[in-house]
Amino acid sequence: MQIEDLLIILKVAEFRSITAAATSLDMRTATASAAIKRVEASLGAELFIRTTRSLKISAAGERFLPQCEEALKMLEKAKMNLQEDLGIIDGTIRIALSSDLGRNIVAPWLDEFLLQYPNVSLSAHISDSNVDFYRDSVDMALRYGAPTDASMYGFKICDVPRVLCASPEYLNENGTPTTPDELLNHNALCYQLHDILQNEWVFSEEKRSHKVKLTSNRGSNDGDLVRRWCVSGKGIAIKSSLDMSQDLLAGKVVAIMPTYKPTPTELWLVLPSRQSITPTVRLLRDMLRDKTKQTLEKLNSTGIVEC
Repeated sequence: MQIEDLLIILKVAEFRSITAAATSLDMRTATASAAIKRVEASLGAELFIRTTRSLKISAAGERFLPQCEEALKMLEKAKMNLQEDLGIIDGTIRIALSSDLGRNIVAPWLDEFLLQYPNVSLSAHISDSNVDFYRDSVDMALRYGAPTDASMYGFKICDVPRVLCASPEYLNENGTPTTPDELLNHNALCYQLHDILQNEWVFSEEKRSHKVKLTSNRGSNDGDLVRRWCVSGKGIAIKSSLDMSQDLLAGKVVAIMPTYKPTPTELWLVLPSRQSITPTVRLLRDMLRDKTKQTLEKLNSTGIVEC
């Protein structure tokens, strides 16, 4: 009986499907089926009742699987403790990243991390969709906003101001708005979440709140595309100051209406559980905190964004 086989049967129990479990683990269905047969042969009992249409956990499985899961957790914890004591940094970073932040900002940081720790490998999942740790082959996600699921665990990386911005070319041609009402005369570049266009923008000025609903001829569920539109002069966008940091520092876009501040956000490294925290994860967390701090300090010191 191999540890890898036990991990497969736990995934099959989770999905109630050999095919779905195999897809989640990025393996052939036949490989997962063979693992089940090896474990059942070793135990001398069937863990699953399989028919052509369904898969159920047997009475023997109901007894064995919870204890199997606990045993594997203890083994993984022991391995992590030993690696931490020995200072071993290895394994694969399977991380979900948003399209804009991941491609343009975090990817070079991860390159540096891999150079520093050559025994670590990377598997990056790039998407603006919310990650599903039970469906997607990832162990962590770098996302804006705190975890909403109480079963998950997360490290706050930093507070992130958001910025209203446009390219100098767009502003030269269309004028620079100074109040939310003046935005009504401009084209908004909008992020689209769950098929809903985010064209209602909220700003705070001292203790007052301002809300304005804008017209837009461009919307996308890909944050990087919204950034590209903004840089190329297609309109005005509200973006994370981290996402736009390189463009802001290079002068490709400029921050406008500084006294009216968009709602800020937070950057979090989210994991499915506390047991997922390894020495590698801790080093990655510290690197992300250091890099984001440096970036935000640059924006602050040049007066582009107040951090």
